Amino acid sequence: MELMKRSIKRASRTRRNIVMMLCLLIGVIIIGLLIILINSPGKLPPLKDEQGNVIPGSISEKVWVEINGIRQGMFIRGENPQNPVILYLHGGPGTPMLQFITYLEKQNRLEKYFTVCYWDQRGSGMSYTKTIDPATMTTAQLVEDTHEVTEYLKSRFNQDKIYLIGHSWGSYLGVKTIEKYPENYLVYIGIGQVTNQVESERLAYDYIQNHAEEINDRSVMEKLKEYDPDAAGFPTLDYLVKGRTNMLNRYGIGHLHRGLAPTDIPKSLFVFKGYTWDEKIKWFLGADYSMVHLFPAVLNDNLFLSSTKFEIPFYIMQGDYDYMVSQTLAEQYLEVIEAPEKEYFSFSNSAHSPNMEEPEKFIEIFREIALEK
Repeated sequence: MELMKRSIKRASRTRRNIVMMLCLLIGVIIIGLLIILINSPGKLPPLKDEQGNVIPGSISEKVWVEINGIRQGMFIRGENPQNPVILYLHGGPGTPMLQFITYLEKQNRLEKYFTVCYWDQRGSGMSYTKTIDPATMTTAQLVEDTHEVTEYLKSRFNQDKIYLIGHSWGSYLGVKTIEKYPENYLVYIGIGQVTNQVESERLAYDYIQNHAEEINDRSVMEKLKEYDPDAAGFPTLDYLVKGRTNMLNRYGIGHLHRGLAPTDIPKSLFVFKGYTWDEKIKWFLGADYSMVHLFPAVLNDNLFLSSTKFEIPFYIMQGDYDYMVSQTLAEQYLEVIEAPEKEYFSFSNSAHSPNMEEPEKFIEIFREIALEK
């Protein structure tokens, strides 16, 4: 009888402990969701000076514009709306990066001297919906979208021409845009300039393999065995998404030279106030959707052959450690193109994102270019 009572007590304590653990888990989830919701008002905070005061006359806003049949979102920031305008084409394809730019941002930002539009491209971030016709997810359509966004910015800010920055995939889109609509832009600046991406991926594979062997990184060596860089169809989307990006970031030759943890970009989204919770989910959905539909066009193109003559000044800003897109190929590409002015700027402490890793140098060079125009 006594033994039965003890068993009942133990069972009761176990049930209480399980209930308490479940309550604690539910409480943590609820608190986490509340924190996420608090950090997701869907409104950009105002621009502030070094003392924390809102800068009078500055703009920091979220805008929706109907672009070629699709409602598309963008963020516009600037300390003075009278400043020259920049359209920033994000990479991916499908990965808007204002949340990461602001996550790393220092006080001396591009918006001090320019009004900058960070547009979430068709199928990306705010501009992703389940109803987008996959047939419209093409480079040609994105070029037309870029043109329409440019016309909107020119009209709104009373500018005859604007500056165009393309980062990574955005540099591929930028090149195709200035080929068709050179009259809209003062200059083009490519950051992490795409050129011949298939060859770039093979160079990156070779570097990763050699470095892994040098440091005896067995996990990477085993992972690389799953892919053949000499096979037809290399690189596959599986390799790009599940293999190479993590390996590049592991060795400081991917997004950032200091390295990028798998949690860094989600963390930057978590604290970014410009998106609602729903739009943060769309960010991830759009990243996958856009990659599948748009990146094959990049792999099937070689800008050394298809895009070499330009009517506006052409500049490349590239990190010395960039293997996401080859730094070597970017430098070679600039040598073969024809443009009224062209120049290559290297960043010795950067990989794929020198505008985020060495912002002071990036802004200084950009301002010098702008002052000449």
